[in-house]
Amino acid sequence: MSIDLEQFHQVFFEESLENLDVVEQALVEIDVDAAVDAEVINSIFRAAHSIKGGSGTFGFTEVTEFTHLMETLLDEVRDGDRNLTQELVDALLKSCDCLRDWFDCLQTKQPLSTEQSQPIVAIFQAMLNDGDGAASSQTPASADEPGPAQDEVKSHLWQIHFKPQPDILMTGNEPLRLFRQLEQMGKVTVYANVDNIPEFNMLTPDECYISWAIDLETESQKSDVEEVFEWVIDECELTITEASTQQDTPTPKPVSENPDKTPAPTPTAENTPASTKTDPVPKKQQAAKAAAAKPAAANSAASSIRVGIDKVDNLINLVGELVITQSMLSELGNNFDMSKIERLSSGLEQLLQNTKELQENVMQIRMLPISFAFNRFPRMIRDLSVKIGKKVDLQIHGENTELDKTVMEKIGDPLVHLVRNAIDHGIESADDRIAAGKSEQGTIKLDAYHKGGNIVIEIADDGKGIDAEVIAGKAIEKGIIADTNGMTDGQIYELIFEPGFSTAAEVSDISGRGVGMDVVRRNIKSLGGRIDIESEKGKGSIFRVHLPLTLAILDGQLIRVGQEVYIIPLVAIVESLQIKPELVKHVSGNMTVYRLREDNVPIIPINQEFGISSDNTELENNLLVVVEGEGSKVGLLVDDLLAQQQVVIKSLETNYKRVQGISGATILGDGSVAMIIDVPGLIAMSADRIRLNDQEHAA
Repeated sequence: MSIDLEQFHQVFFEESLENLDVVEQALVEIDVDAAVDAEVINSIFRAAHSIKGGSGTFGFTEVTEFTHLMETLLDEVRDGDRNLTQELVDALLKSCDCLRDWFDCLQTKQPLSTEQSQPIVAIFQAMLNDGDGAASSQTPASADEPGPAQDEVKSHLWQIHFKPQPDILMTGNEPLRLFRQLEQMGKVTVYANVDNIPEFNMLTPDECYISWAIDLETESQKSDVEEVFEWVIDECELTITEASTQQDTPTPKPVSENPDKTPAPTPTAENTPASTKTDPVPKKQQAAKAAAAKPAAANSAASSIRVGIDKVDNLINLVGELVITQSMLSELGNNFDMSKIERLSSGLEQLLQNTKELQENVMQIRMLPISFAFNRFPRMIRDLSVKIGKKVDLQIHGENTELDKTVMEKIGDPLVHLVRNAIDHGIESADDRIAAGKSEQGTIKLDAYHKGGNIVIEIADDGKGIDAEVIAGKAIEKGIIADTNGMTDGQIYELIFEPGFSTAAEVSDISGRGVGMDVVRRNIKSLGGRIDIESEKGKGSIFRVHLPLTLAILDGQLIRVGQEVYIIPLVAIVESLQIKPELVKHVSGNMTVYRLREDNVPIIPINQEFGISSDNTELENNLLVVVEGEGSKVGLLVDDLLAQQQVVIKSLETNYKRVQGISGATILGDGSVAMIIDVPGLIAMSADRIRLNDQEHAA
């Protein structure tokens, strides 16, 4: 009975991507001009070998053949028969990119394109064929020395006894795949021992009861035969011995201990359909299929996370504590009287403590070290610095700082853009740095640390800094601002986040198209975070990204408008105040503003935006909660300020539908539902309402 190996595919993809990370990190750190640590080469080889073995197990033939070339070259380097050159390092890094793309295609069940792999395969084949450092421990015999003729090759008859453990199929290893590999080496005869197969009603479909005796007539050495079984060596009994090849017909030993049973030949690749390669598909058709499959791609691969056993143990202990507390409270419920009130109060307090600890531990399961996001940058900086001819040193700190997996996935692209900008715009060329009295090598620092209830990620460089005059000139030229009167340097720096803003003299594939930084800020704000800039001309710049630790729990301020309760994220609140009538001004389009020190803050009546009744109709009797979103401040008109508390966010779009101005919902302690206000969305709603009012008045 065959096993559906597809159930193991996702684990294979995740492990293979982790192995690619290992290969990539090790290759980036290698200095080909210095002695290379043998353990580094071994780690790269083991990672490539794991990918090759796994892909062979699951029938991903193209991946197996591709990684076999990688493995062969790495094996020669490992054995000291080939030098590790910069050309080989570059080709191996490109092969990592190719394999990542292939794994994406395999996960979404798309055909594998060879457009990227063919040039790499050509480089690998050329390296293996030119003999430059290729593995060759034999010295060719001279014409005067006796030796075998050039075309005389010794043939071997290997007799193999292969008895897998019963659970070998559960690990995704298929014996038939091994037989196919042996058949590629020479003539194979396989005999099966079926003595251990139980009665049908005692069969366990996932267990292997068969062992095999195999005769392999080949020119390959014993080490080559052993390599076929290397992937399952710990899951079987294996003996390989050489028999004489002088007999006209090999006579294998019967493996059946029962003389009444005749060993049955096992099907090999000749009569078993093997995986076939997909016929070439025109590029246009491939692109169309890929585009059509994109919506399904996100859903096809199940997202998963690896959790340390210590976190699981903590959860189990806490669940045990909850069970004990629940039993105690249930016991109190039987024949309850006022004499038990103290014990009830103690039990409820214990339940509260257990629940709080359980919540914290469950949230810890989603937390991952930010090194998962930082690990992509050594490779990226290496490639970019070579491409644009700059020398850049990357320093990473705080890589063990933990962040919610969801936040980690969404912050990756903004961080990439900030780092690319630091290389392209921040770090000067070697000549310019030397002229400025700096070392020719620039430095980019990535740091992460906790601050309050947030995480702060810093991207710092020791480049030329941000020139406020240049920024202001470009902003005026593009019509973003009219002048810089009254603007501080910090406010001028913020202009780089305006849509379409760019100071690049020419467009490149790195930067200069005027898109990117506005998207960076928008993406960060969508996570409930913010980004700050600190810069000194000639010294460098620091971009600080402030993010919540998780998107599942929110620190919020409860407010009341009429009979409805809403929640405003604390991170968006600037201050709360009682309205003073003399500071209220009315402007066009029914807009009302409040004079807050040096700013005119637009007032947004929440009751009007959401169409609900309010306790007070006069501004002077109301409270104003000043919030910040999309770079601007507004005042939200509320009836009352309630408590501050942590709330669990529930998706409104998933459970109902998308509502403008609302980012989600939560359930309060009394069982009622409160909406969480989306500050940027509410500002956009108000702006649309005012614009419509202006159009109506103009008509």
